[in-house]
Amino acid sequence: MEKNISSARELFGDVAEQFVHYSEKVLFGDLWRREELSLRDRSLVTVAALIAGGSTEQLPYHLRLARENGLTTDELAEAITHLAFYSGWPKAAAALSVFKDAFKEQD
Repeated sequence: MEKNISSARELFGDVAEQFVHYSEKVLFGDLWRREELSLRDRSLVTVAALIAGGSTEQLPYHLRLARENGLTTDELAEAITHLAFYSGWPKAAAALSVFKDAFKEQD
């Protein structure tokens, strides 16, 4: 998680110090560390929420984090396919484009 903490500070620290604080201390320092869900499950939920909300800008980071947290590319592709029926075909298609770009270096 350290790379995200530094990127939040790097990206927003000069304009929104409190946003960085909440990102570092609350979101990734507390919420992501709660034991009630595994990091793997948290990643799957986060990826699903980003896709359902059409928030593809944050998706590349969270797709890679999901892999680090134990999800396979096959599982992520299946989740996106499943979400097509619940969040909408265009959102799933957009997510698959991001997915393809995020993992193309693995091919």
